[in-house]
Amino acid sequence: MDAPNERVQLGLAHFLAQADMLALFLLLVLLTMSVITWYLIASKSIANWRMRKSARVFLENFWDAPGLQSVAEHIQNAGAHDPFSHLTQHGLNAAEQYRNKTGQRLIESGSADEFLTRALRRAINQDTARLEYGHTMLASIASSAPFVGLFGTVWGIYHALVNIGMSGSGSLDQVAGPVGEALIMTALGLAVAIPSVLAYNFFNRSNRLVLNELDGFAHDLFAFMSTAVRTQQQGARPAERMQPAGAARGA
Repeated sequence: MDAPNERVQLGLAHFLAQADMLALFLLLVLLTMSVITWYLIASKSIANWRMRKSARVFLENFWDAPGLQSVAEHIQNAGAHDPFSHLTQHGLNAAEQYRNKTGQRLIESGSADEFLTRALRRAINQDTARLEYGHTMLASIASSAPFVGLFGTVWGIYHALVNIGMSGSGSLDQVAGPVGEALIMTALGLAVAIPSVLAYNFFNRSNRLVLNELDGFAHDLFAFMSTAVRTQQQGARPAERMQPAGAARGA
């Protein structure tokens, strides 16, 4: 009658009660990994939802705007809360800096197209880093959590076998319970790793789609802004040439 009662008591609670400091530390590591994983899943999901909502509103205003000046006013009023508006803001600032350049700084070197290209590339790099926030942590947890759980299982089986050897009883019912309890660590490691793997793949694919769309938008934006800059330069040059001619006629 005692054996069945003892088998009923086996489980996670019994395993925690018998765990040593190392096993408890490994459980704390797995718990921390799980909290970080679900925090990143929740925070990045909310951030991506807000980003897509802001991007949809901005793109609608961008393509319906009568000109880049109207787009600049919209960004100034609403702010840049998504990669598309952030990229446009960088492009508009670069165009303004190029029009007011002094030619005394290295960053101002090159043609207008090169200046805009560098500015847009910096913006895309910043947005890429922002979108990939937390990916390294998710990948690290996904790859290391199963091994942390496996290490806890090996350590638990070792202690279980030592205790069984000291008790002098090696029957199957005496071995299966402690070994089965030790396998809980492997199950916990997989329970932590699986959501992390799925979240990493989901966010990675979502970011890849956004960056592909952003790259296409960057080409369109570059074409619009480079044309506007060249038009302004060509409009300024004739005025500069007409001034001496008018002065000569007045003389």
